[in-house]
Amino acid sequence: MIDKEIVLKVIEDELEGSDLFFVDLKIGKDNKISVFIDGDNGVTIKNCIDLSRKIEGNLDREVEDFELSVFSAGVGEALKLVRQYIKNIGRNISITTLDDKKVEGELVFADENKLIVRQTPKRKKDNLVETEIAFTNVKEGKIIIIF
Repeated sequence: MIDKEIVLKVIEDELEGSDLFFVDLKIGKDNKISVFIDGDNGVTIKNCIDLSRKIEGNLDREVEDFELSVFSAGVGEALKLVRQYIKNIGRNISITTLDDKKVEGELVFADENKLIVRQTPKRKKDNLVETEIAFTNVKEGKIIIIF
């Protein structure tokens, strides 16, 4: 099986000093490697190709065959890192807390301690409500796309 630590080291070395950051790594029993990255200013296809080539150059297919995919953390994916929440301030978000309470609205603040979501009132005459959620109480956060 592919050594996860080797892949992580290559990813860290390649992304260091850039606005890109590591989000997740999955290695299946069949040596299917999936790498998820994000960036403060987005991720390009070239970023994914460059990282893929760097990882592939540090693994030996003659020793162990593998399948490698490098992905940009997509809009439909759950947010995993504080840095992703900070990047998405100003966007609409859906937060599920550990007690399965759902909070939806505009993400107006995020740091390593808390998130603040401005919820749109159900009736026009009601005031906007800002809900503060401890980051440790976040089960899942996803960006809401409005067309």
